[in-house]
Amino acid sequence: MQTTSTDGRTPRKRGRLTVYLGAAPGVGKTYAMLGEAQRRRVRGTDVVVGFVETHDRSNTARQIEGLEVIPRREVDYRGTTFTELDVDAVIARRPKVVCIDELAHTNVPGSSHTKRAQDVEQIRAAGIDVITTVNIQHLESLNDEVERITGVRQRETVPDDLVRTADMIHLVDMAPQALRRRMAHGNIYKPENIDASLTSYFRVGNLTALRELALLWLADRVDDALGDYRREHQIAHPWPTKERIVVAVTGGPESETLLRRGARLCQRAKGSELVAVHVVSADGLARSTSDLPQSQALTRSLGGTFHTVIGDDPATAIVDFAVGANATMIIVGVSRHGRVRRLFAGSTGDRIATAAGSIDVHLVTHEHAGAGVRLRRPRSALGRSRRLVGWAAAAMLPLAVLGGLYLVPAGDRNAQLPVASLLMTGAIVAVALIGGRWASAVAALVCAGLLNFFFTPPYFELTVQSHHNILALAVFLMMALSVAGVVDQAARRSEEAARARAEASTIGSLSRSVLTGQDTAEAIVDRVRESFGQRSVALLRASASGWHTLAAVGQDPASEPGTGDTEVRVDDDHVIVLRGDPLRAADQRVLDAFAVQTSLVLEYRRLRDQADRALALERAEQTSTSLLRAVSHDLRTPLATMRAALDGLLVGRVPEEDRKELVASAATSADQLEALIDNLLDLSRVEAGLVHPTMRDVSLEESLPLAVAGLPPGSIAFDVDEDTPLVRTDSGLLERIVANLVSNAVRAGSQGPHPGEPVRVLAYETPETVEVMIVDRGPGVPEEQREHMFEPFQRLDDTSPDGLGLGLAVARGLSEALGIRLSAEDTPGGGLTMVVAVPRAKGEE
Repeated sequence: MQTTSTDGRTPRKRGRLTVYLGAAPGVGKTYAMLGEAQRRRVRGTDVVVGFVETHDRSNTARQIEGLEVIPRREVDYRGTTFTELDVDAVIARRPKVVCIDELAHTNVPGSSHTKRAQDVEQIRAAGIDVITTVNIQHLESLNDEVERITGVRQRETVPDDLVRTADMIHLVDMAPQALRRRMAHGNIYKPENIDASLTSYFRVGNLTALRELALLWLADRVDDALGDYRREHQIAHPWPTKERIVVAVTGGPESETLLRRGARLCQRAKGSELVAVHVVSADGLARSTSDLPQSQALTRSLGGTFHTVIGDDPATAIVDFAVGANATMIIVGVSRHGRVRRLFAGSTGDRIATAAGSIDVHLVTHEHAGAGVRLRRPRSALGRSRRLVGWAAAAMLPLAVLGGLYLVPAGDRNAQLPVASLLMTGAIVAVALIGGRWASAVAALVCAGLLNFFFTPPYFELTVQSHHNILALAVFLMMALSVAGVVDQAARRSEEAARARAEASTIGSLSRSVLTGQDTAEAIVDRVRESFGQRSVALLRASASGWHTLAAVGQDPASEPGTGDTEVRVDDDHVIVLRGDPLRAADQRVLDAFAVQTSLVLEYRRLRDQADRALALERAEQTSTSLLRAVSHDLRTPLATMRAALDGLLVGRVPEEDRKELVASAATSADQLEALIDNLLDLSRVEAGLVHPTMRDVSLEESLPLAVAGLPPGSIAFDVDEDTPLVRTDSGLLERIVANLVSNAVRAGSQGPHPGEPVRVLAYETPETVEVMIVDRGPGVPEEQREHMFEPFQRLDDTSPDGLGLGLAVARGLSEALGIRLSAEDTPGGGLTMVVAVPRAKGEE
């Protein structure tokens, strides 16, 4: 990846990230990081120390000797001075490599970034390589697991993707007993903290569990990298990394034996995976699957996953699935067919062993081996109904051709043999096109018999007199069988080509949607259901309280893994579960593509949520800044007036007329101050998303007068009938909305051409809502500025001395919280009409 330098001309390569990962504090991550820095310095690399916390460990401090240390930046926070990584100084210094300790650290408020991980990303964007450290308990995905193990919730976390996509990860490992000895010798924490740490966080069980988490997490990352490498280099055969055992389950009584054998093999190698696969015939005919539900339940209880695929040949489908899953072993049971059947047709286990290549095949005997003989049903790429029509045509078309030939008068029937052969060949081709290989083969035999019986002497006998006729019939039969084979092969190739086109189209569509970033989780599950013809598809997310549905479509979607017919894991916390017809083994490629796209969509959603939160914080900060600027005058003005009035009342004897004027002035200022504070509080609640309406049926005729109480007499013309329908809303919030709109309308009306005309409050019924209208005759607002007027602190051309420009912003925010529509329209004859569309109560439509 490349970035552009500050001059906008020179392309700059993004810096590499090296992470030293540890299971717990004190394993030696910082020491190992500095050791690499020293080795690079000796080789002549420009290495600096950006931020390293030694924790008063002498060995770590000695590792810094000889390395240039970038001075830290001081940040004052609540009267205390803290030191943080100076990102600007590192970028200005432009070293080749910088060492930055504690990747998950949260910066002191006032820093350029909230998290040190963001500092690292900025430095990498400048083309500087970064070496950093992090403990396994700080990874976001493992936060809940670490809390369950240690009882301590880590407040400082780092996204897994940042560490997972690092260019290099070094695991710094240490046995729990050795780490506790380091702790006891005072090499990690100060002496006063040793006993408490050894008896709490640094217990042997905790350290062992954390060590296992670190090893397994890194193993998964290595497995992902291996999968990416195999896909990039188009390596089809599996590589034996960690054990992944595929058990071929028939659904018969021997399935339990096979699954338990696979589970025992998995237990011998920690981290192994058990995968059960059942193949359903492409013709849709039922097989021996009476024990299949029990096999699915047993697989889940053994910690494995169960998959059902469709395949023309079980052996080929199982091998294809195993290769796609990067399996190291296939477990298959000894055939239940008898010896005669295995002698002539072989067994599924034999064919799997032949096609498996580098995958080990474990053949397991069981008590049902050889217990029954079952003839194998011929398979075809054609549909069942089409094959039935083909068999009927194999019987009828040769007879139809024969009848047609007999209707034509002829002397010597043998002379008609060439014409009859051509017509019979046409009939065989027609049967092959309809019914495939086997139907056309039978038709060829029927046609050959008819030609021999009716058109070669001696007639009406199954003997052939002439050697030429024998040769002609043999060539005819060979040609007919060849045509049948070619037609059947063409049908198979046509189906494969159609499937390849469908896969290419689906994957191409996925690629386009990923590039545009417009897909949603709901769109993905809907596309999965449509692409694979499933009854329902659900995207599930794991959490501490169980599985939650992020998106689902179709009838009766699954609510947790293991309850569907097919599932594919997106990542450690997300899985797609399908219910419906089983998928072919080859369809797993496309389903895996959907899983990859789902992970991208989830990442896009996470980034979008972060951007939304950042935007909300930015708006809140802008609001706070504007508030501080505005409040300096608008709060002090009524306070100063009140103070002056009180001072005047306290100074000696005041005439009654002056006293009334001072009291009225203080009361007016108090009302202004109260309205201002109410608006500020409402705006803060809206900005923080803390508005929680209590919905009930409300009478506008009773609630609206409360919204206009306190306004000057004669300034409001209230026109709401008693028979106005009830509305469904929060009465208190609706009053606040109308009060702000009316107050704003009164102030605007006083500046218009008709300053004495009152503001009208009307109620207009529609089929679904009751529209509350606040009509003023003020100067109005141009249409292009109407959205702008709802922003905080926007007063447009309002020249009145009171108000911060918050009324409309508060009204808009509360309206959105209530789910009602607030709009502005022109008042006929001049002015502005604010329309509040409140939903009618149920039963009032």
